[in-house]
Amino acid sequence: MVEARWNGALIAQSDDTVIVEGNHYFPADSVDAVVLLPSSTTSFCPWKGTAHYYSLRVNGAENHDAAWYYPEPKAAADQIRGRIAFWKGVRVD
Repeated sequence: MVEARWNGALIAQSDDTVIVEGNHYFPADSVDAVVLLPSSTTSFCPWKGTAHYYSLRVNGAENHDAAWYYPEPKAAADQIRGRIAFWKGVRVD
């Protein structure tokens, strides 16, 4: 079972993650939606497509753009469609 934790809270847990470039992509329904805050940030990867971001709010603290996902990944990255990955201090074990 892979878990993502930040600021003392379990924010995602799944035994069905996909690893791409060293990042675990969790199924969206395995992430605690209460901690996700929409963000207007996007970035572009030549082979995955346009990433969109969420900030996290946990125990009164906010971690800006600490989660990302690809709503319409390119064909080469279709395995991460509907999945969310984390960074910026989120511990994934």
